[in-house]
Amino acid sequence: MNNIWKYIEDFLEYKESLGFVRKSYKCFLFDFAHSVEDKDSFFFSKHQVDNWCFMRKTESESGFRRRITAIREFSKYLYALKVIDFVVLTDNLPRCNTYTPYIFSDQDFYQIFEQADLIEHNDRYPGNHLIIPTIYRLIYFCGLRPNEGRELLRQDIDVENGTLFIRKNKTRKERLIPMSDDVTEMCRKYLVDVDLIFPNSKYFFSASLEKQYSSKCLTKHFLMIWNQCKAPDNNSRVRVYDLRHRYATAVFMEWLDEGEDLYALLPYLSSYMGHAHLEETAYYIHLLPEKLRRTSALEWNSFGKYIPEVDHE
Repeated sequence: MNNIWKYIEDFLEYKESLGFVRKSYKCFLFDFAHSVEDKDSFFFSKHQVDNWCFMRKTESESGFRRRITAIREFSKYLYALKVIDFVVLTDNLPRCNTYTPYIFSDQDFYQIFEQADLIEHNDRYPGNHLIIPTIYRLIYFCGLRPNEGRELLRQDIDVENGTLFIRKNKTRKERLIPMSDDVTEMCRKYLVDVDLIFPNSKYFFSASLEKQYSSKCLTKHFLMIWNQCKAPDNNSRVRVYDLRHRYATAVFMEWLDEGEDLYALLPYLSSYMGHAHLEETAYYIHLLPEKLRRTSALEWNSFGKYIPEVDHE
């Protein structure tokens, strides 16, 4: 019973069945397996684990945490199977600074989209002048994760019925979401134009007929646009993912303006955005402007079980 590779494969399949992404664990566990391979001692002894759980010179604190978290999850799995009698602890791991999303203003968006519309045709990247003005708008106005927008298949966009089929996300839950009329029309026009470059391409946003638009290009062009249009004194760090953050807070602010009950509507937004738990959606309340977070229109007691820390605001 010393074949660690079989246990790793079974563990990865188990995690996938729960909706987790295989690659979150695979590389770290393979690294560990190589470190103990062909050793005489038991394949997952505490001594071997301790020797592997040290911070490497080439690692960042966040990378170190991810590696040890992976081996901890694996140890919990083995412990549940009664293969080992201990669980890897993470008590002494360094605390990493969490990223605070930048909430774009209406003026920010106006300038970002205006700048995106100025992208010209480039023979080296023939579809960029069409993709860039469309993809960031779609991610924002539909509240998508960046990869959900980037990895859309052409068949996932129904411009006749105005719907968007999300088949792949981090929770592995498919969902069908409606698009507004103007977003649907934007997608319809985009398809007509992009067919002249990539006719009948596999992906909605394509780098070629069979290749999707890359994550690297998505980030690079977004930062380029931001640096061209941001205020000189604005040194905020931004990510494409912040478009999704702004979408959630914009929905909350609209509901507050209309006197809606956020607690009652939270499950609808959670389902639309593809969250696995309501806590993930309620998190965005913290990103609202302070005056809105303090308004009497928000019943904090209703949100206590989701975001108990709000009592300290």
